Amino acid sequence: MNIRVLVMLSLLVGIGAVLHAVAPPFFFGMRPDMMLAMMFLGILMFPKAPYVLLLSLATGFIAALTTTVPGGQLANLIDKPLTAFAFFGLVLLTKKISNHKLTQPILAGIGTMISGSIFLGVVLYIIGLMEASFGVMFATVVLPAAAFNILFVAVTYPVAMKVLKRSSMGGPVRQAS
Repeated sequence: MNIRVLVMLSLLVGIGAVLHAVAPPFFFGMRPDMMLAMMFLGILMFPKAPYVLLLSLATGFIAALTTTVPGGQLANLIDKPLTAFAFFGLVLLTKKISNHKLTQPILAGIGTMISGSIFLGVVLYIIGLMEASFGVMFATVVLPAAAFNILFVAVTYPVAMKVLKRSSMGGPVRQAS
């Protein structure tokens, strides 16, 4: 694994953790998962299975530590790896149209809906700790989060790619002697 890639991924996870911690809750203590957008950016920037696995595990553990949802710890640990690899599959399937400006934001919206479905399924049906319906939770938490992640990725992905391209074009870092 490339150290530069690992550093970039760790920065994305760290930024996602801060954004996740400060996002206000919407409904039943649930808040939009800002770490998802950062995980999606990492997968879009470095679409390789080992990076996806590492990123999904780190994101899942940190999201589990910062969640306010009853049972959200287990749900995050299940949700993030499944979502990451589903998103990774979508990225690979849409590789031919990946240069289109709308591809990445749309994938982020789809990925957010996949993640929300898995998370809600675990919390509502497997753990059974919340007294709400799937449809209400999906409409009040997941859909607004998907809309936000679409906008967030639409703005940040081009910037992140410019930074990545600029840092890669600069060549290897030289050590002072």
